Amino acid sequence: MINLLPPQYKAELKEEENWKLTLILSLLFLIFLVCLTLILFSIKIFISGQLEVQKTLLLQEEKKFEESQIQNLEEKIATSNQTILKLDSFYQGQISLAGILEKIFETLPSDVYLTTLDFNLGQFSLFGYSPTREILLEFKENLEKEELFEEIYFSPSNWVKPSDIDFSVNFKIVK
Repeated sequence: MINLLPPQYKAELKEEENWKLTLILSLLFLIFLVCLTLILFSIKIFISGQLEVQKTLLLQEEKKFEESQIQNLEEKIATSNQTILKLDSFYQGQISLAGILEKIFETLPSDVYLTTLDFNLGQFSLFGYSPTREILLEFKENLEKEELFEEIYFSPSNWVKPSDIDFSVNFKIVK
């Protein structure tokens, strides 16, 4: 085909053609940018949704973990409390030997001294020396006045000699 148009029209047509081509390319580039923006926005929405799901799952797992730790701690506390209660009841049933010895020595008159002290399951046996029968009788009365001691038994042979008495006495402890 032969182009019979003057060169000025040819240049205007060429310029118009270039303008249309530039306009089309600009429009395509703009459409590309809009599509790219929409794709990136949808990816952002998808990722933020997945992030929220993961956060929710993490919170649930943390709650489960904390609950299991709390439950383990509560079990340990309960076990410890039971052990402490058992120990407390055990020690409540025990006799304070120091307190009993203190009471025994409080009842001893000043001239009486002990040579042997035997303790077996709440039963005490004392052996000692008293200078006179009257002082030994005072010791017996002191023991009987004390509410902590019961079933006080002095051997009859303790009362035979009037002085220099090696005595023995047995008694039980009241719990």
